[in-house]
Amino acid sequence: MKVVSLFTGAGGLDLGFKKAGFDIIWANEFDSTIWETFEKNFYKTKLDKRSIVDIPTSDVPFADGIIGGPPCQSWSEAGAGRGINDKRGQLFFEYIRLLKDKQPAFFLAENVSGILHPKHKEAFEKILKQFNGVGYNVSYRLLNTNDYGVPQDRFRVIIIGYHKKKVNLSFKFPDSLPHKPTLKETIFDLRLAKPAKPFNKTNGEDLKIPNHEYMNGGFSTIYMSRNRVRSWNEPSFTIQAGGRHAPIHPQAPKMKFIEQNKRIFVPGKENLYRRLSVRECARIQTFPDNFIFHYKDVADGYKMIGNAVPVQFAYSIAKKIFSDLSKITKVSVKLTSNGQTIKEKDNIISGLQIA
Repeated sequence: MKVVSLFTGAGGLDLGFKKAGFDIIWANEFDSTIWETFEKNFYKTKLDKRSIVDIPTSDVPFADGIIGGPPCQSWSEAGAGRGINDKRGQLFFEYIRLLKDKQPAFFLAENVSGILHPKHKEAFEKILKQFNGVGYNVSYRLLNTNDYGVPQDRFRVIIIGYHKKKVNLSFKFPDSLPHKPTLKETIFDLRLAKPAKPFNKTNGEDLKIPNHEYMNGGFSTIYMSRNRVRSWNEPSFTIQAGGRHAPIHPQAPKMKFIEQNKRIFVPGKENLYRRLSVRECARIQTFPDNFIFHYKDVADGYKMIGNAVPVQFAYSIAKKIFSDLSKITKVSVKLTSNGQTIKEKDNIISGLQIA
């Protein structure tokens, strides 16, 4: 089954779908700092580097599904939260435009939990209504990726639509997994990391483990207002898109509370407090070690990883979609040579495309 990827980023969502059996045939990403990483890890996939607003429908190939997460900053509870009033928030409508024109069998859209905030209720309901209006049975749910094999507390809204005529089902979200992976299971073997070069430039090929370097620099008062350390036997805090806000490595003790909105590193243990490395963040986002991130500024490595959908989480959703679509059948009527009619039942997936 073929898939088109929008707002692709480094390809966490794509990798999860590929692992589930889908073929990523075309992707779109406008950020030039990501292009090398995507192209070297998805060398068989065509990457369109234009802004989605400049891409006519005719340039997007036919696919069984469209996946992607329109930029989430507009909906973030931590940010300005302008939602649909922000140009980035309005990119949801470009996503809907392509759905309306291409009519794939399914779509998946991912976004931050802030999109469910009461102040965005009217706008979010408008988006859901438009998804429905262009032909889809829509399901959505707020999920924690730690329930699906990801060693991280990360809450995201997943919206999935099945075509009313081609599929005629509503997506049912898979049950959470019994095992909740921890930091020790995930990054214990990566304890010795290398600091970035001056001005937080990459060490490049000098690293024994690709991308295993961490950002240098001070910690803001906002950062120090909360504990940023999770223990080895816990899942990580959310991996964010900014290196300066990367969680602290679990080798350090949890930060000491001083007063409301103020914490400090435990005196005498300051040398243990370092940010998680780019590779450690990638592991926590369940990227495999052979997935290499290419950048000159370490900040770009953190950004690519923090903006990605965790691979294992994407896989858990994708394999359910693949299973649903693989079971759908249709009945066709054919005329035999002697004039009799016979009914044949065929899989709706024909030649890796929806019939």
